[in-house]
Amino acid sequence: MRTIKSQFEVDGFYAPLRLVGAGEALSYRQSLETIEREVGSLHYQFKIHTAVAMAYELAINKTLLDSVEDLLGPNILLYNATFIIKEPRSDAHVSWHQDLTYWGFNDDKQVSAWIALSDATNENGCMHMVPGSHNSGQLPHSVTKDSNNVLYLGQKVEGISDDQSRCVPLRAGEASLHHGWTLHTSYPNKSNERRIGLNFNYISTNMFQTQTEEDSATLVRGTDNYNHFKSDTPATVDFDNDAWERLTGANELIRQTYSKIGKTNQP
Repeated sequence: MRTIKSQFEVDGFYAPLRLVGAGEALSYRQSLETIEREVGSLHYQFKIHTAVAMAYELAINKTLLDSVEDLLGPNILLYNATFIIKEPRSDAHVSWHQDLTYWGFNDDKQVSAWIALSDATNENGCMHMVPGSHNSGQLPHSVTKDSNNVLYLGQKVEGISDDQSRCVPLRAGEASLHHGWTLHTSYPNKSNERRIGLNFNYISTNMFQTQTEEDSATLVRGTDNYNHFKSDTPATVDFDNDAWERLTGANELIRQTYSKIGKTNQP
């Protein structure tokens, strides 16, 4: 039986990893949807753990951090947290891409964790990943103008066949882990239920941002002897209105980084 580390090293991803039970996952979902009724959609807001306490609570889940430590080592920064939500019968999708392409880091000591707050199935648009694709390094991406593409720049790797990929369904409360160069996609939600995911990006403390000195992160395990990032403040309440206002600046900084790299990263 493969360990998390051995499967990750071979395939570039690991799933499923059970973090919480179905009942606890439902309570997290209910917290999210209570906030949404007050402030609107939280979909694709960067660094949401600085405004929503339950997001940070999941980010420091012991089982999750133990698994990330197996892959990155003992000193871990939480760089980003983002809800990725597909509404029922939506055309929203995510094209084939590699996470690290536009992030501006100096290295690839990074792990993405995708946590299902509702069941993620083939019907409602779970992820598909290409095993072993992380070994190919960065591939050329095209910037598209598809309004239904969830990715900020609609970035896309051409020529990837579904036959190369593996479907990665998750039950509510389970997570998948994948490498920043692992090719992955997800298709539209054809079901009558929301598909709710919460994505975390973890990096080793010795990583740094090459595009700006203003970027930020949160130490979630170990020690940071490098201090390459400014420090994000995690939320401690269900919804922090002041932090929500500050998110505008954090989101703009990340989008500027994506755009800057996107202009020079065309095939």
